[in-house]
Amino acid sequence: MQPIHPGRRVVVYGPSGSGKTTVGRLLAGRLRVPFVELDAVFHAHPNWQDLSRDEFRHEVEALLARHADGWVFDGNYDLVRDLLLPRADSVVWLRLPFPIVYSRLVWRTLSRAVVNAELWNGNHETLRQAFLSKDSMLLWGLTAWRPHHRAMARALATIPHGAVYELRSPRAVRMFLQAVDARPD
Repeated sequence: MQPIHPGRRVVVYGPSGSGKTTVGRLLAGRLRVPFVELDAVFHAHPNWQDLSRDEFRHEVEALLARHADGWVFDGNYDLVRDLLLPRADSVVWLRLPFPIVYSRLVWRTLSRAVVNAELWNGNHETLRQAFLSKDSMLLWGLTAWRPHHRAMARALATIPHGAVYELRSPRAVRMFLQAVDARPD
């Protein structure tokens, strides 16, 4: 297996349930750089009181400055894509098949709701939210699928530099992570 050198600044994209956070954490560990989950930054306050656009951009800019030597960010926020992509050495795009991603999303959403798991900063998913809310992750997983893929294809077609690793299966994800060269630059 050929070693992969993704650089020290990597963005991980993919639809909800694709494994962005899992891959991001593993990749950051291999590269020995900080991991930043953008959901944790954006959903900054309990009861889903999110940061404003300007607050979010300010926080991401501060994180980029704090971790200038390297980082792995995960999240699909177009609000900060212009901050991340020009600084990224590479992008990992998790383009797994819909049945795999959606089944993971259903399992994750329902299991979090049942055990009342805290996600970020005092925020929780509930069964009511999952089934009876316009903010349902299950509904989001259905309606955001095609727009996500169209938006990412457009954004990544214009990436100024660096590589895009487009991973289309769980096996491809495993092989990518195994091949990442952890040597420092």
